[in-house]
Amino acid sequence: MNSTLQMPFDPDDLPFLHGGPLGCARFKSVPEDFVVEEVLGFEPSGEGEHCLVWAEKRDLDSNTAAVRLATAVGIRNRLVSHCGLKDRHAVTRQWFCLHMPGQPSPEPAALESEGLRVLRITRNSRKLRRGIHLGNRFTIRLREPDFSSEHAAERWQRIVECGAPNYFGTQRFGNEGRNIEKAMAMFRGDYRPADRLLRGILLSAARSHLFNAVVASRMAAGTWDRALSGEVYGFADNGTILLPEKHRGDEAERFAQGVLELTAPLWGTGELQSSREVREMEASIVKNFPELTAGLEVAGLRQERRVLRLRPTASNFAVLENDDLELSFDLPKGTYATTLLRELAA
Repeated sequence: MNSTLQMPFDPDDLPFLHGGPLGCARFKSVPEDFVVEEVLGFEPSGEGEHCLVWAEKRDLDSNTAAVRLATAVGIRNRLVSHCGLKDRHAVTRQWFCLHMPGQPSPEPAALESEGLRVLRITRNSRKLRRGIHLGNRFTIRLREPDFSSEHAAERWQRIVECGAPNYFGTQRFGNEGRNIEKAMAMFRGDYRPADRLLRGILLSAARSHLFNAVVASRMAAGTWDRALSGEVYGFADNGTILLPEKHRGDEAERFAQGVLELTAPLWGTGELQSSREVREMEASIVKNFPELTAGLEVAGLRQERRVLRLRPTASNFAVLENDDLELSFDLPKGTYATTLLRELAA
C-alpha cells in the first residue's frame, strides 16, 4: 500500500480471490435485471404511531422515494425513515417508516407515483432506523455472457463456498470515485457539503477507502483468510464482534469452521480494537492515509469493525434462454452484490 491510493481508484484494481472475471456480460440492461428485496428480520407489530410502507421502486433511489411519501401525507421529510439505501437502477422492495401519531394510515393509491408502487401498509410501535434490517435478497440477470455456463456454474460454486473479499463497492465512492477527492477537500476546509446527508456520504467513502486498503493489503500478503495474533473476530451478519481481551480460546477453530470471520477497521477516534500482530499491520497500512484518518477522527466517528469475507447464502444458479445467467442469493446488510459479481464477470 502506498499513498497513491489516497486518490480515486478503480475498484477493479483491488485484488481478486478467484483469479478475476471469467469474461464479460451485460449487467443492468434494464432495472428488472437487478432485483433487491429487503429482509427486515422481524414482523411489524401491526399497531403504533409509525406507519410502515412496503414499497416497490423501479429506477428510483430511496431518498427520493422517502421525500415523495412525506409529501403525499403532508409530513416533514425527516419524519420518514428507512433501513438503508437501495440501488437506483434496479427494481427494489423495501420498507419506509412514516411517523404519523394519531393519524390513520393512508390508502396505497395516495402514496403511489411513477416508479413507486405500494405493496403493503401496516403499523409498528417503533421507528425503523438505519441498519436495523437483517439483509437483502438479490436476483440478478447477466445477459449474453461471453463465457460458458459450465465455467460460470463452477466459479459461482467456488464463490458460494469460499466467499469473496468484502470490499465496499463502487456505489460508495460516487462518480469516478470522486467522493474521496471531495472528502479530502472537506477535511482541508476547501469544500463544504450542501447538507448533512452529503457530508455523511463523504465520511462513509473515506472510511470505506481505508477498509478496502486494509483488505487489499491482507489479500496481497496472503493473510486475509489466515488468523494472526490479535485478531478481532466477528459474525457474518456484521453485528457482534469479539475483542481480543474477550476471546475464550477457540476463536481460530470457529473461524476455520466458518462460524466466525476476521475483521478490519472502520476508522474513527480511539485506539484500534485489534492487538499485537494485527494492530501493528493495520497501523502500518493506514499511516499512509493521514489526511483521511485525521479527518475521520475530527468528525467524531468511533472505531468500528467490518468482516473481511462476504459469503452469499440461500444461493441459486440458473441458466435462462439465450444462455443468460440468473443468480439469486442473500447478503447481510451493508454489503454489495457487485463485490461478488466482479469475481464472476466484468
